[in-house]
Amino acid sequence: MNKYRIRFNKSRGLEGRGTKDHVWRVFEGDKEYLFKNFKLNVLSQSEKETQSEDWNVVCYGVMSIDKKTSTATINEA
Repeated sequence: MNKYRIRFNKSRGLEGRGTKDHVWRVFEGDKEYLFKNFKLNVLSQSEKETQSEDWNVVCYGVMSIDKKTSTATINEA
């Protein structure tokens, strides 16, 4: 089971930061993904990022990716 941090993409539309529609940043460890949508089928909570003013939605599970709809779905392991 992995920890996921989900945050709004404030730099969407800029070079290398996805299109204007890629509004979500999903972090799996040190790896970052950009998505248009996400679905959580697990418990989640808010968490303040260390040494930052940013907040995340945090959950544990297994992520599947639908590239066609640019959706991350996080389910129980």
